[in-house]
Formats: sequence, structure tokens, C-alpha cells
Amino acid sequence: MKLLIGNKNYSSWSLRPWLVMKHFAIEFEEELILLNGPDWKQNLNRRTPFGFVPVLQDDGLVIGETIAIIEYLAEKFPGRPIWPGDGESRAMARMASARMHAGFAAIRNAAPMNLRASFPGRVSADEITQDISGLEDLLGGLLKKSRGDFLFGEFCAADAMFAPVAARIKTYDIAVSDRLRQYFAAIFALDAFEEWLEAALEESWIVQEDEIDFIQARQQSG
Repeated sequence: MKLLIGNKNYSSWSLRPWLVMKHFAIEFEEELILLNGPDWKQNLNRRTPFGFVPVLQDDGLVIGETIAIIEYLAEKFPGRPIWPGDGESRAMARMASARMHAGFAAIRNAAPMNLRASFPGRVSADEITQDISGLEDLLGGLLKKSRGDFLFGEFCAADAMFAPVAARIKTYDIAVSDRLRQYFAAIFALDAFEEWLEAALEESWIVQEDEIDFIQARQQSG
């Protein structure tokens, strides 16, 4: 089994299934495909049938899209608690994951994941107010019912879906409630997240399009 991923400093979608596989001790090979440099798009198109990462390869099966990868892993490894055990919590976890996959575009666009960086105050609160409010309602509500540090007690796929949000909040020092800060700290403390972060900090590649200076300059010129 092989997981194709992008630069660890920037690739938020790659982080999600990688965290699931690492945390639940699923053996796999990873292949990093650079999202920068000469002809990177052509190389990405050559290596993946979809033109994006992450991509999971398993015995001739090729799966793109993070949620599809996670669902495949949950079915292939039913003994691993990738989703919560009871049906109600499992449905809520999938709902939260789907909302993350389809929503919160404002914070994703205004505050790109950049694990090496620290840019407090660089993201305007006005741009992301609605998304932060949505996160407080969604995550805060789930955490209020949780009997552990994570959304459904123990770490599961839904938490992996929100790990890049935690990274964005930290990089740009975005104001959130103490409840959310404690939750994000639990994600940061995961052995799998620490392993990803260590590798990201060692990367030297720069993806200009994912740097806050480039994004804000483009917004101002547009």
C-alpha cells in the first residue's frame, strides 16, 4: 500500500489520511510528489491519474479524495477504530468530516497551511469571522458531549479532518475559544502529528502560491 502526498509543510489534504494511517498503525509506503519546482504540474499529472494528491494505491486500486481514502481504510481495517464505534457517533463524525471537506473556504483561502511559519495578525478577522463562528458551533458542540480530548472521545478520522485547521489557527494566531485551543493542542500532541511536523520543518521547498505574502498580494491586485 502506498500513499502519494504533497509537500508536508503545505499539503493539508495529504496530512489527513496520513495521520489516520500513522495513528492507527496501518503499514504503508509514502511517496512525496513536490508541488513546486520545474514542471511540477506535469510531474504530478504523470504520477497520479487525478492531477492532485493525496492518492492511495493498493493492489492495483487507485483512490483519490481524502474522505474516499479514509472510508476505504475503515472498510479494509475494520478492527481499527478509524470511525467511532457506535452508529450515532459515527454518523456525526462523518457529518463533521463532510462539512470540513465542503466548507470553511474562507479560512482555507485566507490562511493557507504553513507549518514552518508564524504570522500572527496577518489574517484579517473580518475575512474569517463566519468560519470561526461555524467552527466554534460545530467543534464546540461535539467537544461538549465528548468524554475525551477529541471530538468523539478518542482520536478518529473526524479529528484528522480538522488537523490542518488547528495548524492554521496556530500559524496565524487566530482567536478561538479555550475549548478549541485545548482540542487543537491535543491534536498537536499526537505522535503522528509530531512526526509529520518534524518532517515539514526539515523541508526547504517554497510553494509560492501557498505563501501568505503571495496570496494577499494577489487579492489586493485583483
